[in-house]
Amino acid sequence: MNDMHSKDRSIAHMDLDAFFVSVECLRESSLKGKPLIIGGKSDRGVVASCSYEARSAGVHSAMPIRMAKRLCPDAIILRGDMEEYSKQSSLVTDVIASKAPLFEKASIDEFYLDLSGMDRYFGTYQWTIELRKEIIKETGLPISFGLSVNKLVAKVSTDEAKPNGQIQIEKGKETSFLHPLAVKKLPGVGLVTQRQLTQMGIQTIKTLSDLPKELLISTFGQHGASLWDKSHAIDNRPVIPYREQKSMSKESTLEKDTLRLDHIKAKIIAMTEQLAFELRNQKNLCGCIAIKIRYSDFNTYTKQKSITLTSLDRPLIQYALELFDQLYQQRKMIRLIGVRFSQLISGSPQINLFDSQPRDIALIEEMDLIRNRFGKTAIQRAGGIISKKPTNKR
Repeated sequence: MNDMHSKDRSIAHMDLDAFFVSVECLRESSLKGKPLIIGGKSDRGVVASCSYEARSAGVHSAMPIRMAKRLCPDAIILRGDMEEYSKQSSLVTDVIASKAPLFEKASIDEFYLDLSGMDRYFGTYQWTIELRKEIIKETGLPISFGLSVNKLVAKVSTDEAKPNGQIQIEKGKETSFLHPLAVKKLPGVGLVTQRQLTQMGIQTIKTLSDLPKELLISTFGQHGASLWDKSHAIDNRPVIPYREQKSMSKESTLEKDTLRLDHIKAKIIAMTEQLAFELRNQKNLCGCIAIKIRYSDFNTYTKQKSITLTSLDRPLIQYALELFDQLYQQRKMIRLIGVRFSQLISGSPQINLFDSQPRDIALIEEMDLIRNRFGKTAIQRAGGIISKKPTNKR
């Protein structure tokens, strides 16, 4: 299906509405219709999700909890339960898997379905309406969808259909749908990019589409080329068949066996940081981390720890270094060091913000933008940079 001409495709994007909030209301019906904030009760945290009632007061995801409290003092604030959210997400996945010919789970609460060619047998839009009804019936969770010729337009249209709605953007009407919208509606246009575009006088997708592609590339690098394509409703990305990734890891065999712990810990920091970046790009969270040590005599040891689901550098690096300190007891020369993430679940970075400070999130977003533009090693923490001349001194 994915080799069809892009204009001949039918792609549905399905997104669970205010997913965490909906799950909490499913568990406790008295919460329905009330301003609800998920994100922990500490003032140091940020909002992971909020109900539409809280949104009407100005609350939004990634906002500091203390600011959310000021805007919506009557809000009910809950810590959040990632295990329950993951369980409910799996139920929705099962319903989609039983019906859809090809689907991709993009995050814990959103899915892409490739329905290309199905119009020969029955209406694709009507089929998706029936699937949406089935999901609501089986899970009790509200879900919205958009249907169009590609992932981009389908996703943007879903956002316009919310809450608990559905929409089809007919073939040939993609740009007329996109162009009146604000540029912030485009996926990938975060606060940083939006601020830069505003400074250039660009408020709508139509204005963005009028700029030369070369200008956007010179300003934003390859991200500029992507912005130009999106403003013209161009998106040839395929729907990638869903499969659960179980783990991800990195190992490094050292050039010389060493006792130098600062060298080893720098390696651990660098590998953990790279894995966390990949984790966020794949929209996954990690629930278990392990460290592996191989000594010069080839004896190999590992130690792992179950952790609160996260994809942020700082806690993952902290866990990794703590595990290394617990594991490295023999004071022997080290030949290889490894880091492994497991118990992965799909989910956007925002959903692990229960205890994170807003400045940490902003820093991660900025660093990821730089890495996606200039390469994975374009920016890294100073602690992960290894001195050029390691010695065997401790």
